[in-house]
Amino acid sequence: MLLLPFTGLSIVAYLLWALVLAWTVSLVLTIYGLSRQRPLLPVSDSPLQLSDAPAVSVIVPARNEEHRVLGDSIRSILAQDYRAFEVIAIDDRSTDNTGSILRSLAQTDKRLHVIDGKDLPPGWLGKPHAMHQALKQAHGEWILATDADIIFEKEALRTALATARAQDADAISLIPFFQTESFWEHVMIQTWAWVTLMFTIAYRIDNPKTPGALGVGGFFLMRHSALARVGGYEALKNEVVEDVRLAEMIKRSGGRMLTIQAPHLLRTRMYQSFGEIWESCTRTWFSGMKFSFGFALVCAFSMYVMALMPPLLALISAIAIVAGIDAQLWQLFIPAMFAWLMQIAVLMMSGYRSGISAAYALTAPLGLVVLYTMLLDSSIKIQTRRGVTWKGRLIYDRAGVTPPNVGLLASNISKIEK
Repeated sequence: MLLLPFTGLSIVAYLLWALVLAWTVSLVLTIYGLSRQRPLLPVSDSPLQLSDAPAVSVIVPARNEEHRVLGDSIRSILAQDYRAFEVIAIDDRSTDNTGSILRSLAQTDKRLHVIDGKDLPPGWLGKPHAMHQALKQAHGEWILATDADIIFEKEALRTALATARAQDADAISLIPFFQTESFWEHVMIQTWAWVTLMFTIAYRIDNPKTPGALGVGGFFLMRHSALARVGGYEALKNEVVEDVRLAEMIKRSGGRMLTIQAPHLLRTRMYQSFGEIWESCTRTWFSGMKFSFGFALVCAFSMYVMALMPPLLALISAIAIVAGIDAQLWQLFIPAMFAWLMQIAVLMMSGYRSGISAAYALTAPLGLVVLYTMLLDSSIKIQTRRGVTWKGRLIYDRAGVTPPNVGLLASNISKIEK
């Protein structure tokens, strides 16, 4: 890069070159992270099919799942080729026919036990309370926590348990293949997958000596004793991302935690509309930032600059150069274009692993801006205690459960309103 005179134009150019460097580092980290991912393949033969296989209790919380794949999900769990397991499904106060669907399935297979969820006691969020109730009925040496929208291949449970035992792990969480159909699913899943990849690298989740951990609620298999050691789901009663917190707690307690990609064993379609994407992300994103309002603001506005500045200035400067307004704008066009191309490359690689067309990488600025706008929305609503909604429930509002580690903003606002 040629040294430019210290002018307003050069300051912007230097900032753009800094963004080129930032996206170059992101590209290198993306390649590094993806190269280290080794998808878990089905185990073709395993001694876990024998009579001494440890018993597993599969816990499935379900709330208002009638319109999704509840029946297919439960049937795929019951079709596991592992011999020693039970399924405990809990109807978490659904307002649709979820309970009826579960009870109908239970009539066809005695391994499926259905529980009607009780009202939430003070201080509890819905999912942790549902899991807590189901856990009381579990008899397995291992506990598998899953979701009602996950479709299992028949080898999933056996493969996960064999892998955990072979590596002397206390818990193993498998990341499924995320199916996408609509425009917004394609845009957001590739973006979410890349941000998650950066998180796993930054927090070194695969290093047993670091506190960083990642758990995925769709498939979280753990020793019953390991779950009891960290206090069970009662220790997570006010956590909206209980899977991540549980992984951190198990790791901090000295347990070995594995998190592995498993697209050949599990699949799910997390969202079916933009509204579902927004609701889900605003529910969890601020919690993912450990409820640090300052950290959330820095992350959001930093990503706005990284995502929007390169494409906007590349387009504006290109138009101005072609129109003959200012030929010196090549100083902006070149670094802006470089940064934009690297942004596209990063999302293209992330999307490829998720089975998303490379063309959607062109929507990288859109996906990143929307994702971090969801973070801002989540942060403001939870920090001010207006609350966020999930499946008809208001979470972290003033009258409900207090989120962990909330700062002073909410209390200050309450004092002003009074």
